[in-house]
Amino acid sequence: MRTAVAELADEDFARPSGCTGWLVRDLVCHLVIDAQDVLITLVTPTDAEPTRDAVTYWEVADAPPTGDDPLDALIVRLAAAYEEPWLLKFHLDDVGSAAGRAAGLADPALRVGTRDVVLTTGDYLSAYVLEWTLHHLDLIAHLPGAAEPPAESLAGSRRMLEEIAGAAFPASWSDKDALLVGTGRRAPADAERAELGDLAAKLPFVIG
Repeated sequence: MRTAVAELADEDFARPSGCTGWLVRDLVCHLVIDAQDVLITLVTPTDAEPTRDAVTYWEVADAPPTGDDPLDALIVRLAAAYEEPWLLKFHLDDVGSAAGRAAGLADPALRVGTRDVVLTTGDYLSAYVLEWTLHHLDLIAHLPGAAEPPAESLAGSRRMLEEIAGAAFPASWSDKDALLVGTGRRAPADAERAELGDLAAKLPFVIG
């Protein structure tokens, strides 16, 4: 994902992203904060027993975000303060690469605390695979030809979403389509809705 951001043209930062109310620059700013959160969490160990795992870490909301949340609005103001796209690129690469190195060095069995829950480092990082895979899809939603998430990340995120949903998406669907439709990033076509059967009534699974 850092590579995908690094390869964006300056004008791409002013294009809409797949996140309601956010431009690409706003989403990239959010990714910077996500990377900071990873760094903070990895150095917040605890002896408490885990209360969540990679799947139960996520909560399913009743409706998709509207972009009006105060924190969402703050991201927009922060992103605008960067002024030049290269500054956002630099900050994401700087903090994001540090988060990646820290993740590689972390003991997956170590317990960490975040968002008032406790989980192992391995589960925490697995949860973030889903987060960043979805945001990678958001990043390129209106950027034809941009690099897509790795196949392994798409497949792993689909499995995680299916666990959250408690049901499998049609086997004929690509992992990308399952994630986009399953999380409400794209409405299913009539034929897809028919394939979903009873699962269609439960969509979307808005996780956060």
